[in-house]
Amino acid sequence: MSGLEAIGSSAERRVTVITADGVALAVREYGPRAAELTVVFLHGHCMRAESWNEVRDELVREYPGARVVCYDHRGHGDSGNAPRNSYTLAQLGHDLGAVIDAVAPAGPVVLVGHSMGGMTVLTYISQRPQEIGNRIAGVALIATGASGIAEAGFGRLIRHPVVATFQAAVRWAPGLTRHAKSLACKVFAPLITMAEFGDRKVSPRIRSLVNAMHNQTSIVAMAAFLSAFLDYDRTDALPALSHIPTLILCGSADLMTPPSHSIAMAAAVDYADLALVEGAGHSVILEQPELVSAAIARLMTRAAGTERTAYRSLALVA
Repeated sequence: MSGLEAIGSSAERRVTVITADGVALAVREYGPRAAELTVVFLHGHCMRAESWNEVRDELVREYPGARVVCYDHRGHGDSGNAPRNSYTLAQLGHDLGAVIDAVAPAGPVVLVGHSMGGMTVLTYISQRPQEIGNRIAGVALIATGASGIAEAGFGRLIRHPVVATFQAAVRWAPGLTRHAKSLACKVFAPLITMAEFGDRKVSPRIRSLVNAMHNQTSIVAMAAFLSAFLDYDRTDALPALSHIPTLILCGSADLMTPPSHSIAMAAAVDYADLALVEGAGHSVILEQPELVSAAIARLMTRAAGTERTAYRSLALVA
């Protein structure tokens, strides 16, 4: 059974949610406690809740009546580490359920996932399809995919023999993980940078932020979740999204989850809004937070039932 402990001010309320297997998830809440709508942000692989800071701040200004929830996945940020075999997308789906049950037990919820966070959202929907249209009133899938993550773009590097060797070393020599982490950062940092940004010029601040978040994630969690991406397929969850407002957004220059992933998902969801942010990469939430938050605010307005205009099948954000 999930447990809940809250501390902090009314501006930011710090919450700890204890999962069924005893892992402490670090959660942050913003906005009115009695809000009619809650939005839950889920971050990507090797990132943390802070990756949403600028989007969150913009959204709070644009949609002050909503409650915003951000949390760190197990093995990430301030959340607790867990057994290696629990670092799976299925478990992240259950963790999301524990967070919703603990901090938003009533009222409509909008789920917003970036990269692995989007995969978590789709996994949760596959696990709890009855929540669509009941508790879950809207979904945003950002820079993510429903399947074939290791088949396109830089995601194909997951199948590289060097990565497999690295994962095996982490499994069989846990005592060497500190040295493995140092080596991995040196070996994979250039690849991560290329996958996130390509050869585009982006703010040094953004590059530093992304690198710092990757470096803070435990080597065990990093390696285990890479394995989880190999056979990930949650296309079964997409049809259910036709029943609620859905936003699918990605950068046109995303090399990790290319726009082909977003286009394929949008084709499987009736009336989905597909937003392509021109020139942005995989870290679109850091590169263009104003555009991302504006798109999420529109989604929340539709999810709250206050906008009656017809859906557009394609929305181009420039």
